[in-house]
Amino acid sequence: MLSSVRQGLAASLRTCQRATAVTSAVRSAHSLPDLPYDYNALEPIISAEIMELHHSKHHQTYVNNLNAAEEQYAEATGTGDLSAQIGLQGALRFNGGGHINHSIFWTNLAPQSMGGGEPPSGELMDAIVSTFGSLEQFQATFSAKTAAVQGSGWGWLGYNKTKGAIEIATLPNQDPLEAATGLVPLLGVDVWEHAYYLQYKNVRPDYLKAIWEVVNWSNVNDRFMAAKGN
Repeated sequence: MLSSVRQGLAASLRTCQRATAVTSAVRSAHSLPDLPYDYNALEPIISAEIMELHHSKHHQTYVNNLNAAEEQYAEATGTGDLSAQIGLQGALRFNGGGHINHSIFWTNLAPQSMGGGEPPSGELMDAIVSTFGSLEQFQATFSAKTAAVQGSGWGWLGYNKTKGAIEIATLPNQDPLEAATGLVPLLGVDVWEHAYYLQYKNVRPDYLKAIWEVVNWSNVNDRFMAAKGN
């Protein structure tokens, strides 16, 4: 009789743990961030159709799938199901990375009426010139390396805290920069086809050449200064 009571209490405790874990996951659910500009604000560089599909469909899907994966992970943690926790790592990396990357990407862009395309200045510009020789050389190097990404992925300008220097990096799929390399993300450019194909077709270099016209260097500079601890 006592054994049955203990088993019942243990089962109730596991149920409470699962409920608590799921409730916690729901409370901390991620949401799609609003854009700081209209869908048509980046035209003619990026069309309103691309922006609306990219933001409201693709990014939203990453958010939805991330929330679902986190809820499943919380349930697996509550039940001590280590195999399920391990099995969910891929979904967390892919969808979590997609959410992180796109949230940065939207702020890295701005219409020209809001400063998009205006060159960087101050310490950031000094770092670019010191590292790459000139802004034009940086853009050429960044574009070439990012154009060479096989399949889908991202090009990044990141800050290496250990070296106190900026670096270009490319990553496949939706791998998040900081988690994958330790670099703090400053500027990210999406080269998944959904980011440009409706407008630039399969000519990725044309997209990468044009996007500098709407890069929000003020946002990149804010991230640079924050990464340096200034």
